[in-house]
Order: sequence, then C-alpha cells, then structure tokens
Amino acid sequence: MREEEVSSDCAPITLEEWNGSSSTKLFRTATITASTSLSIQRSSNRFNHIWRRVLQAFVPEGFPGSVTPDYVGFQLWDTLQGLSTYIKMMLSTQALLSAIGVGEKSATVIGATFQWFLRDFTGMLGGILFTFYQGSNLDSNAKMWRLVADLMNDIGMLMDLLSPLFPSVFIIVVCLGSLSRSFTGVASGATRAALTQHFALQDNAADISAKEGSQETMATMMGMSLGMLLARFTSGNPLAIWFSFLSLTVFHMYANYRAVRCLVLNSLNFERSSILLTHFMQTGQVLSPEQVSSMEGVLPVWATSLRSTNTKVLLKRVHLGVRVSSLPRLEMMQLLNGVGVSSYKNDKYLLAHRKGNVSVILHKDSEAADVLKSYIHAIVLANLMEKNTSFYSEGEAWMDKNYDEFLHKIRRLENRASSFTFHYLESKLDISHFGC
Repeated sequence: MREEEVSSDCAPITLEEWNGSSSTKLFRTATITASTSLSIQRSSNRFNHIWRRVLQAFVPEGFPGSVTPDYVGFQLWDTLQGLSTYIKMMLSTQALLSAIGVGEKSATVIGATFQWFLRDFTGMLGGILFTFYQGSNLDSNAKMWRLVADLMNDIGMLMDLLSPLFPSVFIIVVCLGSLSRSFTGVASGATRAALTQHFALQDNAADISAKEGSQETMATMMGMSLGMLLARFTSGNPLAIWFSFLSLTVFHMYANYRAVRCLVLNSLNFERSSILLTHFMQTGQVLSPEQVSSMEGVLPVWATSLRSTNTKVLLKRVHLGVRVSSLPRLEMMQLLNGVGVSSYKNDKYLLAHRKGNVSVILHKDSEAADVLKSYIHAIVLANLMEKNTSFYSEGEAWMDKNYDEFLHKIRRLENRASSFTFHYLESKLDISHFGC
C-alpha cells in the first residue's frame, strides 16, 4: 500500500512503502522522498522484516486472523509431539535394522527384502481394514482418534524395539508393529483433514495444510538430527535405550493430550450433543463450544469406563440406527403393534426401549435434521426413564415444548468461533430403515 502526500506543485512528494499479507498486518519497509533529489530511507528494523519473511513459510497467510483461536496452542503441542516421535523413530529403526541383520555377514539380501515386504504388506492390509470399520467415525470423533492414532504409533515403534529380543517370532512382532502404525496413518491423516477444515476461517484450508507440511518437515529434520545423536550415545546400552524410549513416549502422549485439549470444535457429534442437551434440560441455557470442549472426553470409552459421567451413561444407553431384525422378539412385537413406541407419526424415526436402553430406528428417507431430532429425543427419553414411568408421553411433551427453542438458542450464537454446526451428525451410520 502507498500513500502520497502532495501539498503543492513545488512541495516534496513522500511515498511510504508497506508490506504485509493483509490490510490489518502491514508494516512499513521504506520511506521515499522526492524533491530536488531522491531520498530513500529504509526501515531500521531489518530483523523484524526478515523474521516475518521466515514466519510466512510456517504460518498461514493472514495469521492469526485467518485461523481459529485454538490453532496456535494445538500446533505448538503437535510440533513437540512430532519432534519426540522422530527422535524415538531413530531408536526403533536402529533396533529393527539390527534384527533384520544389517551389519551381519550371515544376513542375505533376499531374506531382509522379504521380511521388509511382509511387514509393509501387513501394514497396507491393516490400513484398508481399519478404514472399512472406522472410516465414517473419524470425522465426528476427531479428538479421540487423533489421540488413539499416536498411541498406536507408539505401540508400533515399541514392537520394532522389541523385535531383536524375540528372534524366533521376529516376523510376527514386526508385522504387529506395522499393523499398529497402519491404523495411525489412516486415523492421523483423516483427522488432520477434519481439523484443517476447522481451523480455516477464510476458506484457506489448502494454505493451512501446506504450512502444516512445512512445520512437520522442520520437526522431522530436528527430530532426526537429535535422534541420530541419541542413537549414537545409547548404542550398545540397552538400559539407556529403553529409558530414553519410555521417557520420550510419556512426553509424546502428554503432548498429544494437551494438543487435543486445546481444540474447541464447533460441530456437534453425539457426545457434544448430549452435553448440550443435558445442561439445557437442567438450566434452560446453552453452553458455548469452549464450555462444551472443557467437558468433552478425549479418551476412548474403555479408558473412561471407571469414571463415567451422567453424559457417558446416557450415551451408552442410546443406540442410533438399530436394525429392526436385531431386536428381541418381544420388543419387535411391541414395535410392530405400536406398543411402547414414539407416537411421532409425522417424524421419520421410531423409538423403542428395553431394560433402560433406547433404540432408534430411522426411516429410509431420513435426513440429517431427522437424525439429529431422533437422537435428541432418545437422549431425553433415556434421561426421563430414570425418574418416572410415563416417560414416553413426557418425552414427547418436552420435545413439543423445548426442541425448537433448543435449536434456536444454539443457532443464536453469533460468530463462527462460538457457534455450532450440525454436519457431523450426517456421517454414515449403521442404520436399519423402516417404511416404504
């Protein structure tokens, strides 16, 4: 941007040279004055200019205004965990190459090649199977799968480190390690795509992804350098190798936990919907994404079973998209006869209950709005089920009175950083449809 100041025909002309990626992030680089002679006065702070140029290779254009507020915290911890990963990788790779026979005269090229091929083949097959079983669940539970992905990566490297200790079952150990890392590749890549979309405030997902690549490359180079140095110092000392590996693993998982805890996702999945609804039923108020994020669990269900909250209990009792053919015979007869099911005749779902659990059967023409409504209705039913016996009629009365208000209060949160969207409930579900 240039500003010209002209007071008269004889007055000097002053041009100010500014540089920056957006109108709010400009800085002056030079002042040019033209009178009887030309004078150029460059900005005295050249270091800041150079630093900004270097920073542009690692942060998105328009930073920090072009990304969500949780971007910096997540990237900081994510870079630290990546650094520790690459340091550990040098230790596990050294052990794996030793187990394959690198450096030994008795080792054959064809034998080492076959072992490496079998290891990679197992990993590829595992990645396909993992995508088949969990592919549609990665978007809606990005936090949890991001954490699980790095845990599986640690397990894979642990298998490589253990492989020299069990030569008789070496190929099984390394294949298990490759299988574990294949889950990491699928889950990490998929969740990264979801998080990139979350961070992008100005349709700049490609720029964020490219700068993420630069950050990861820098972390890789630093990690490999430090890893080679550590491998050299710990070579031939199993105690030092294991102490370094376990210490780095603990830090790696801590950094991952802190990274996902920094995230404030503004889309509704099943748990976030349950947290919002439970609080709304108690207070009539809707929580912000920041408040929901602080209450949301990031660990897998099996890791939190010992300290389940009321929300976790409700989640376990609601089963969305149940196959009619999988219901017990008595419950199926009640469903077909219209006994103990939702009387919402105009809605594209049915509800049935058995032993404190609520089953949701979706219509074949159901859309995202129908899925959301059926799930909210089921949570309300499960919540009321503990308090009285007329929970069906009370649940329908609550939906008639409060559901529209609940959605209105969610949508009333004004800006994108503190409002919710509903697209995660559109993910593919294992559902059984009814109707024609």
